[in-house]
Amino acid sequence: MLGPFYNHAMENPATFVLVGIPGLPSSHLWLAVSVSIMYVIALLGNSLIVTVIWMDSTLQEPMYRFLCVLAVVDVAMASSVVPKMVSIFSGRSSISFTACFTQMYFVHAATAMETGLLLAMAFDRYVAICKPLHYKTILTPHVLLGMNVTIAVRAATFMTPLSWMVSHLPFCDSNVVLHSYCEHIAVARLACADPRPSTLYSLIGSSVTVGSDVAFIAASYNLILQAVFGLSSKKAQMKALGTCGSHVGVMALYYLPGMASIYMAWLGKHAVPLHIQVLLADLYLIIPPTLNPIIYGLRTKQLRKRTWSLLMHCLLEH
Repeated sequence: MLGPFYNHAMENPATFVLVGIPGLPSSHLWLAVSVSIMYVIALLGNSLIVTVIWMDSTLQEPMYRFLCVLAVVDVAMASSVVPKMVSIFSGRSSISFTACFTQMYFVHAATAMETGLLLAMAFDRYVAICKPLHYKTILTPHVLLGMNVTIAVRAATFMTPLSWMVSHLPFCDSNVVLHSYCEHIAVARLACADPRPSTLYSLIGSSVTVGSDVAFIAASYNLILQAVFGLSSKKAQMKALGTCGSHVGVMALYYLPGMASIYMAWLGKHAVPLHIQVLLADLYLIIPPTLNPIIYGLRTKQLRKRTWSLLMHCLLEH
């Protein structure tokens, strides 16, 4: 009974080797610098948003609470890959077996949470614009908590079977991962067994999750646009469109490169060069956390004013 499991465990390597961007080793130095700069901006920007929303009693509407959770998820998503990515670009490319699958779990769980939060934020805008008189009665604190818990549970429910399937594959040959983080398809392709069950699960699960979220988001914004263009005041129209514009920009940053990355990885290097696949997958995890706070900070007037007020207060105190 114990023999097959013992042999399977012994076959797995103690470490994996991440190559960074395959075929572009000469670019690793400037990539390390660029990624580090974006990571610092992401940390500062998202931390500032969380701090402002947490400290300011006037920013307690559901929209800002969702934005606060999104900022925390963005920091977690970037932090799960960027420090290791920079060390790879600097020449330290090994990662332990356990650390690799831990990274895989948190990276993909964070991306699943992000799409759920974008859907929740679209629903928030729908209620605020289409049912303004019922806004506070629909989006109560208990409802917000339930939505956030549901988003987290859905991400864990999706990722737990995937991580289990990939981590229980036998790895008895190469331990060189042609990627800059433990992306599940890149790792699964190293297995001695057939990786198709896990890759199919990932493709179908991602397509269903993202596809349903995008469909509901599109339906929400269709109703929002109908309501906005039905307003008699041009000023009210522009205010509503301005708030929704920031959301649409964030969604485009997330969904377009994200889905392109998933399908490119599935098609393989024969369809799209491997270095393009890896670069897109890297940027998909770094650019949204970097730009989300900038977009929301610039496009949301109340948040911009409160952030500027907090910064000026801190500067004057020092």
